[in-house]
Amino acid sequence: MAVTIAAVDPHSACAHRGVRAGEVLTHINGHEIIDILDYQFYATEQRLTLTLQNERGKQRQIKIKKEEYADLGLSFDTYLMDRQRRCANKCIFCFIDQLPKGLRKSLYFKDDDSRLSFLFGNYVTLTNLSEREVERIIQMHISPVNISVHTMNPELRVKMMRNPRAGESLQIIRRFAEAGIRMNTQLVLCPGINDGDELLYSLTELGRLYPAVQSIAAVPLGMTKYREGLTPLTPYTHEGAAAVIDMIEDFAAHFLYLNGTRLAFAADEFYLKAGREIPAAEAYEEFAQLENGIGLWALLKDEFYHALHLLEEESALPKPRSVTVATGQAAAPLLRELAAALCRKCPALTVQVIPIRNDFFGESITVAGLLTGTDLIAQLKGRALGEELLIPAAMLRQEGDLFLDGLSPADVERALGIPVTPSPNDGGQLLGLLLGEY
Repeated sequence: MAVTIAAVDPHSACAHRGVRAGEVLTHINGHEIIDILDYQFYATEQRLTLTLQNERGKQRQIKIKKEEYADLGLSFDTYLMDRQRRCANKCIFCFIDQLPKGLRKSLYFKDDDSRLSFLFGNYVTLTNLSEREVERIIQMHISPVNISVHTMNPELRVKMMRNPRAGESLQIIRRFAEAGIRMNTQLVLCPGINDGDELLYSLTELGRLYPAVQSIAAVPLGMTKYREGLTPLTPYTHEGAAAVIDMIEDFAAHFLYLNGTRLAFAADEFYLKAGREIPAAEAYEEFAQLENGIGLWALLKDEFYHALHLLEEESALPKPRSVTVATGQAAAPLLRELAAALCRKCPALTVQVIPIRNDFFGESITVAGLLTGTDLIAQLKGRALGEELLIPAAMLRQEGDLFLDGLSPADVERALGIPVTPSPNDGGQLLGLLLGEY
């Protein structure tokens, strides 16, 4: 399979060699070009021979000395150059299977594309990876690869992912390790299924692959109120979450003693469910698994208090300011603590933190990232919110800054009659937004 050129930069190397939009790029230096990874890898060589094919199938070759130009200047119809690959699994815990009908079509797409793992950090299961792609990752030494493992027990992995390839694909992890490919791994835990002794087995087996396996994230399954007709599962209880934390912390302490790194980390959500204090920021080392909710609270708190310490007393607000922070029920206690600390230093500032109940997906969902504009409006309308409403930026999707239900911040602003400002997961920026400095 080759790729069609959509556009050519008029000042680029390819433009100067007469390459035209609509031509097909088939090879670079004799290597077949199938997607963006092939293109990026082989286009780095200093002397290039491009094989092109026109709409009539006639081929020609052009030679380029790369050092004479900044880049080749080629653009393609899609970033991947072909279609994004759909997940072939039917995982018993899949969150997308629990979405209600009527949402945007893009929310129902399950990606499982190894290229997106390298390019954007997406997690993949390896079950639809071909032998050619495995060899290419090893040859190109593509690192890191983010892998949804869930369990290192092949039979259990087949049952959990309902894919006959799920067990055998675990061997790819070992092949990557032997080739020195770095991996971040993820275990979505389901009570009574892949925790307990199965969790200890997975931690142990992944630990054997260190340093290629550079981190293990354990996160709890998410359950919405739309789990009709799906595998019966139960959410984590206080006791169940505590047991997971104890096992992971014991493993991490032992691994730290032997190897100088904890390797395995439990998601913040486990600590919240167990009523345990979140570890200090130092316990999360390089914060390799922030996207999985590992250490988000600790990092936000550490950054906020650092910025608060640097805040000059004379920088107190020149006039009173009142602001509201709306967030998920899980994050509300921490944000109340941070807001109170700031208000003590800036008495002219008033901050109220309002936890939003997730009526859209169900009350068991307590994270801010799954709140909707609908719930914000319903629970905040008619309340005194002050001058500005801050919301976690995690509530918004990348596709046009929309909430999961398709509403935009502008829709919420119109309904509530107050400016709505997304706040990133950065303690220093949160402090500045509370003070109105951004």
